[in-house]
Amino acid sequence: MDGLGFEERFQALDSAISPHPKKFSVLKGAKVLLVDDVMTSGATLSACAQACLSAGADEIFVLVLARVAPDI
Repeated sequence: MDGLGFEERFQALDSAISPHPKKFSVLKGAKVLLVDDVMTSGATLSACAQACLSAGADEIFVLVLARVAPDI
């Protein structure tokens, strides 16, 4: 997603990520830890979290190893 702005990153991933239909039962009521090496805009983590929540996860936790500083 190089070259995309903040809003475009979120739009590009809108409804692009979903759990496998056979794994919905695993996510129902679960506490989920999402791990990412580098967070730029947060769009990917947001899409993943939304997919887990829509499948019934109770809580989402996020761990990132590095954060890209926004341009100021």
